[in-house]
Amino acid sequence: MRIAILSPIAWRTPPRHYGPWESIASHITEGLVERGHDVTLYATADSLTNGTLKSVCPRGYEEDSDIIPKVWESLHIAKAFEEADQYDIVHNHFDFLPLTYSGMTETPLVTTIHGFSSPGILPVYEKYDEEVHYVSISNSDRASSLHYTGTVHHGIEIDHFRFRQQPDDYLLFFGRIHPDKGAHDAIKIARESNRRLVLAGIIQDQEYFDEQIKDEIDGNHIEFVGSVGPKKRNSLLGNASALLHPIYFDEPFGLSVIESMACGTPVIAYHRGSMPELIENGTNGFLAENIEEAVESVNRLKTISRSQCRQHVEQFFTVDRMVDDYEQIYESILDKEEGRQTALLKSDIQ
Repeated sequence: MRIAILSPIAWRTPPRHYGPWESIASHITEGLVERGHDVTLYATADSLTNGTLKSVCPRGYEEDSDIIPKVWESLHIAKAFEEADQYDIVHNHFDFLPLTYSGMTETPLVTTIHGFSSPGILPVYEKYDEEVHYVSISNSDRASSLHYTGTVHHGIEIDHFRFRQQPDDYLLFFGRIHPDKGAHDAIKIARESNRRLVLAGIIQDQEYFDEQIKDEIDGNHIEFVGSVGPKKRNSLLGNASALLHPIYFDEPFGLSVIESMACGTPVIAYHRGSMPELIENGTNGFLAENIEEAVESVNRLKTISRSQCRQHVEQFFTVDRMVDDYEQIYESILDKEEGRQTALLKSDIQ
């Protein structure tokens, strides 16, 4: 099968540090290549792949302030669609903008919706609902006005995450420093449970960091280590007694949640969005409604088997499982397309 994967260009694919959409696009690309598919990755020029790399943008615009996002996004998407007829499937991980280019090709377009940044973007998805094949990343993150080909939960390269049976005594917050992610609540949970907290992640909202986080950091009870690469991430996740994930929005998926469990570390998350699809309450973590319940969960961490956390990811959230699901979706789309073409041919003959 000839497949084009359209990755975002905010960051390199795969990302050096942060970049969840680029990370998933990379996992799918490499998984498909391993299975013998002819895969072309459209990403930044410094991206890494065992498939064919095509690019117009030299680096991610979040890594190079001289790159104007909309200019290079337009050129990047245009290149993919100008060449789309070379492929059997085009798989879009670039949000809604590529949908407006879909009329340039007859090649089926699969779009993984990584989340809705605002209800205001729905009109674009609704306009192309009958032409594009939408995939949700959780059952919770579906718009009632859209039709979906399927739901595919994200998967990770589980061998990249070391299982640790004996953790240290600290709690970990691992994610964007932004009000939506609830770092301020993580600090309160840690203080009220008398535990040390390590905060890791990019500062996405500087004002929020300055006003609600910065003064809490003392380097002892509350430590901030910033954005970390894969090696440091593995160590931080694996040695934590729990990951705190007190989200303030209905998160479509949580990569850090399954990465944490892959290391054997249970997750304490607010009961919102996709969290019930990732966490079995009391088995690989806890679903809490507020700070008080989260603190109670911290005190119950010894009831969680770290081995079960790992096994849960091995069963449900690997790259192999994710690639299996997408292969089935591609084949289903192509089978339907072949049936439609056959029906049209018969109609013309008659």
